[in-house]
Amino acid sequence: MKRFLTILAAIVLFASCKQEELDKSDALSSGRGFIEASLKGDFPKAEKFMLRDTTNEQYLAGYKEFTTGLDALEREYYRDADIIVDSTKTPDENTTIIFYKNSYKKEPAKLKVIKVGDEWLVDFKYSFVEDQE
Repeated sequence: MKRFLTILAAIVLFASCKQEELDKSDALSSGRGFIEASLKGDFPKAEKFMLRDTTNEQYLAGYKEFTTGLDALEREYYRDADIIVDSTKTPDENTTIIFYKNSYKKEPAKLKVIKVGDEWLVDFKYSFVEDQE
């Protein structure tokens, strides 16, 4: 019995320590991961998909503030929303622009994902630039 409890405790400990794998192997996976985490309000996870720079961090903090200001029902609508990818554009081999909307608001949006080393990371500030596609 002691041995069973020790094995069970080890399994529980291993499972709780195992970190969630994030798929950053291609632009679409990283972009979808970022959008999904943002819609669900999981900003620590969204941040892991994002290119870390001051401007991106400020925009994410602003988006977090916006979503926390919503009432509970509207936050639930965002959490339950599906991601609808309308199209993608690949200006070069290290850059992909994702044009998407969510099933709740259905407003067109864009997201730039760039390859850094072996990972694809979201350049969130691009979403707020009006002139570019």
